[in-house]
Parts: sequence; C-alpha cells; structure tokens
Amino acid sequence: MADYWAETGGEAPVVPPPAEPRRRWWPLAVVVLLLVAGLWVWLNRTVAQGDVLHVGSQRGGTKALMLASGALDGAPYRIEWSEFPAAQTLLEAIGAGAVDVGVVGDAPFQFAYQSGSSIKAVGAQAARVRPTGGLALLVPAKSGIRTVQELRGRSIATTRGSIGHYLVLRALEAKGLKVADVKLLFLSPGDAKAAFDSGSIDAWSIWSPYTATAFAEGARSIADGRDYLTGYGFDAANADAATAKRTVLADYLQREARAQVWAKTHPQAFAKALAKDTGLPLAIALSHVLHQPSVRVPIDAALRAEEREVVAQFRNSGVLAGNRPLDGAYLQLDPGPPHGD
Repeated sequence: MADYWAETGGEAPVVPPPAEPRRRWWPLAVVVLLLVAGLWVWLNRTVAQGDVLHVGSQRGGTKALMLASGALDGAPYRIEWSEFPAAQTLLEAIGAGAVDVGVVGDAPFQFAYQSGSSIKAVGAQAARVRPTGGLALLVPAKSGIRTVQELRGRSIATTRGSIGHYLVLRALEAKGLKVADVKLLFLSPGDAKAAFDSGSIDAWSIWSPYTATAFAEGARSIADGRDYLTGYGFDAANADAATAKRTVLADYLQREARAQVWAKTHPQAFAKALAKDTGLPLAIALSHVLHQPSVRVPIDAALRAEEREVVAQFRNSGVLAGNRPLDGAYLQLDPGPPHGD
C-alpha cells in the first residue's frame, strides 16, 4: 500500500493507532463506596445502640426492678448486670469504666465526682413520698442512747461518702456537734451490720433494705433521713460511655422511668421479685419497696441548688477537698418523667 502512494506521488494518510478499550472504573468505585458505607453503619450501630450495656445494681436495686417490671422487653441491646453492696463500690466501677451506668444517691455521687471520678449524672430521680426509716441513724435495741447529742464520744459506723455519711454530718451539725466529737468508722454495710449486731459500735447510719432488717431485729432510730435529706438520686454513667452510648443510655433511662411507675402500682409483685432476687424475707422486701418510691425528675435549678449544699456540707466538714465545677457533673440524657407520672 505504501508503494502505491509512492508511485502516484501522494502521501499516505496518517492512520491513528487503535483506541484502547475504555476502562469501566465505576464498578470498583461502587464497591469501595459500599464498603465504606457498611463500615460507617457498623461503627455507628455499635456506638448508638451498643451491643452490650453494663449496668450496676446495689442490693435490692435496679436489677430486680427492671427484670420484674418487664421494662427491658424488646430492648435492642443486651444487659450485663453487676451487683454491689453500696454506692461507693458501684461508683468506683463506673469511674473505672467497668460499668456503664447505675443508680446511686446524690451524696455518694457528689463525693465521687469531687474526688475526681470520671462520671456524669445522666438522669435524676427523687422520692416524692418519703416514709420514715428509709435512711436512718440507728442504735441497738438495748442501747441507752436516745438522742444524737448522746453520741458525743461514741462510735458511729457508715460507708465513706454515702448517704449514710451525709446523714451523720447533717444530724451532728443540727444538734450542735462536730465530726471530731464522735468516733466515725467507715465500714461496708456488711461489716457495719456485723459490728452493730455484736455491740462493738454504738450507732450505724444506713439505708434500706438494711434498715428494714435492723428494725425487724429491734433497732431504734435516733435520726431519720427524711428530716435532713431531699431524697435525690442519680443515674450515674461513666463519662466516656455517656458519649459513646448516648442513644442506648437514653433508651435505657426511659425504660427505667417506666419501671419506676410500674413499681408504684405493683408493690406486691415487685416485693416478691425482690425477695427472690436478694433472699430477703418477703416482709422485709415489701418494706424496702414502700421506702423507695422514686420517680424521674429533671436536673433543674432546684436540684442543682440542693447539690451545691451537699458538696458544701462535705467540704465544710473537712472530709472532701475537691472543687470541681458542678455544672460539669450533669449530662441529662432522658427527656424527663414518663407520661402520666
């Protein structure tokens, strides 16, 4: 063909090389996008819903309530329970990240928070009706002590940073005594009960269901918590969990609020479940149920003002040195009381 163009004096046309076949890159892009989207959904499913919520419960507390009420039925996450003898040990576990959330009194919460614990109050509750005996400063049946003033120079057992500890501080102050005027011993509830029963301590500041058992055995109250405390409590959460599991915690708190409403209208059913869970006699379990009529409340100005008083009481008594800003303690995740409460 080239010879032909040479003989005729013409120039051979320039023939472009054959075009490379067009590469179809979009299927690969789609696969990559699907993989990225799937990873995003998986990560956010884990964060938002949480495969597992680790919940701590004190004796006679949250676990029995949630299981008996059926409030967790249909929950899109699994609950792993851990049980503790007192708020102090529960808060230690929450602060360390071993537990995501648990209910504690306001005094132990503030004590732990001011001591540097990594916790947040994500929900609040209070006892609107406060029977006597739910929290009390007790003396043995045969004790000659009749008043708080007679505790001067005597021994009082309670758990450090607990609502029992706070009751001692308030009761002593109200009667013109100082902490230095008594011998304050910090013991776990179990150890304190053993000391109380043996007569090796003069008084014991404790809460239900321990009070119900002590009353049944003849103990007397010389100071009742309803005269000194407002009855606030918190759903305390690990600070990291409060962010990483925000959605699942909010759902759990709403279920807990519904369970509290159920407990008010089904005290006998709750008491039976509680007796089975804890081994308490049914009468003691029922007494505990009737002394714990808590409902969900907002973390509002009134609550915050009361909590400032709690912290001030601990600090003025010389048992607390922390000075963390209280506004950083709260991160309310639930919308408030359930409808009809």
